[in-house]
Amino acid sequence: MVARRLELPGPVAVLGGGNMGSGIAQACAQAGFTVRVRDVDAAAVARGRALLEKMLAGAVERKKMTPAKRDEVLGRISFGTDLAAAVSGCSLVVEAVFEEETVKRRLFEEIAPLVGPETIVATNTSSLSVESLGAGFPHPGRFAGLHFFYPAAINKLVEIIGAPTTDPGTLEELERFGYRLRKIPITTRDASGFCVNRYFVPYLNESARLAEEGVASLATIEEVGRELFGATLGPFELMNVTGIPIAYHAESSLFRAFGPAYAPAALLEQQFRAGRPWAWKETSVEPEKKPAVRRRLLGLTIGIATRLVEEGVASAEATDRGATVGLRRRAGPFAQLSSVGLPEGLDMVEEYARRWPGNFPVSKELAARAKRGEHAWPMRLVRVERKGPVAWVLLDRPEVLNSLDSGVLRAVEDAFRALAEEPKPPVVVLAGSSPVFAAGADIAEMEQKTVGEGIAFGFLGQRVAETVERFPAPVIALVEGYALGGGLELALAADFIVAAEGAQLGLPEVTVGIHPGMGGATRLSRLIGRGRAKLLTYTGTPVSAEEAYRIGFVAKVVTAAAAREEVQALAETIASRAPLGVRWIKQVIDRGLDASLASALYLEAESAGHTFGTEDRKEGMRAFLERRPPRFQGK
Repeated sequence: MVARRLELPGPVAVLGGGNMGSGIAQACAQAGFTVRVRDVDAAAVARGRALLEKMLAGAVERKKMTPAKRDEVLGRISFGTDLAAAVSGCSLVVEAVFEEETVKRRLFEEIAPLVGPETIVATNTSSLSVESLGAGFPHPGRFAGLHFFYPAAINKLVEIIGAPTTDPGTLEELERFGYRLRKIPITTRDASGFCVNRYFVPYLNESARLAEEGVASLATIEEVGRELFGATLGPFELMNVTGIPIAYHAESSLFRAFGPAYAPAALLEQQFRAGRPWAWKETSVEPEKKPAVRRRLLGLTIGIATRLVEEGVASAEATDRGATVGLRRRAGPFAQLSSVGLPEGLDMVEEYARRWPGNFPVSKELAARAKRGEHAWPMRLVRVERKGPVAWVLLDRPEVLNSLDSGVLRAVEDAFRALAEEPKPPVVVLAGSSPVFAAGADIAEMEQKTVGEGIAFGFLGQRVAETVERFPAPVIALVEGYALGGGLELALAADFIVAAEGAQLGLPEVTVGIHPGMGGATRLSRLIGRGRAKLLTYTGTPVSAEEAYRIGFVAKVVTAAAAREEVQALAETIASRAPLGVRWIKQVIDRGLDASLASALYLEAESAGHTFGTEDRKEGMRAFLERRPPRFQGK
């Protein structure tokens, strides 16, 4: 049984109206879903409603939401105590009750006879085994983890956890759902701590250990934590805000899974038992002790992060994304590792591991790369996915709206060159890994460039765009969300652009003091004429997908909810046509644009004539006469 698509307006059931449940309900309702919140009794329901109303009032007060939007969101959410009524007809049921295994499992036993085999049931857990929670659930392929980060209505990160029995299609649907909520989902394996808490909670615990051992004062460790990770709060103030019991229980869970290196620090347990906040402000910063604290915290973090990737819990990209999006750090563990260099990073990890002989294994891949003298850990910025006869080249930096820097451009170039070298290059869809194409060039990188470096970046972008443009098979650019600046310039190099409803496209470079340099202005003017191209580039004002279609630089507009399915179907249709015919007509059209009318017509007639000498022409015409689908071979 295929999982039911999580389409607007839903409904979605959220079981539990506490801090997490009410936040999840708000996130779903803001995205347009109808939400049913269920709790155990009228008092709990009243508390949940009050929590939600308070969060929405805060959003209005901070001017993040209008009163009208608040009322609209509230109108999509209903509250009740009837479990059967809450889950009936839902495509997704999210459990968000107290973090206690017996409580959660009892609830899943109640849910089981009330939902069909196509309904996805997800547990919002930060530390419990998804496999264990779902044991005995009658539809294990539809059971998964969906770990929202606090506060759930605001924090962009959500971990999607697959148990061994979870269907891949369920995880894909939850990933789409996460993006629909305007979250950044990362997929992790079902292992203690999943991805982020595996290295984040030990950082809190190690901070307590450092103080316990007298390595440095609380204030020193607090300041190092802020400086090292670029965080607003250091470890002790963070525990004061989020709750010391949460840190203690989470570290205890990791200790049970991984052994002594993860044992809760005695000082952390003491603070938990006493029920007191950390009094770090009552101590003084000791500058001379900061390097030792920094080295130990970094060794711990890098050591755990490289191990969890080696174990297949999550990718390096997801691990860093968890840090920058979920924890709001300046950089993730692998970016920090690359900043110090792999040999130095290995030294710090081995130094930390010696504290726990046999219980803090060092990543073999880290050791091998460091010994080869590599400085940076390789990070995938673009990924290629094959779907039948179609290759999807996906820009994969969702945490920065797939903004283009030099590394992303080179990765796009490498991907297209590798596909072009295949014996039969596939039809390609160029898109974002998230429902955003690319929000432009990476301003953080661009701001640092000199005149010479700016010129070099423009030429790099032009070279990459030309690689896309000259790809031997058709290339479709799917624009969802935004294609701005360099993003649109890259999309314009495709054979044509398909845009999702609601997408915004434009060349706003003049709003930051520059202008298009990757070929976007030139390509756009050839598509829509000088006047319209100048209007768009002079003002820098983006246009909607519908307007872009009207003026001629978008070839087709598709529904936002099914954009990828529609483009996949379109690409498969093109892939089913005679490969040589498609390839040659692409060359005829592209070359004809730069030729006189007479030369272009001659080129077209000559090329069409050569198709009569192909096996595909014989097969195509024979199949037409025999009233059957052709089987083209590209010969």
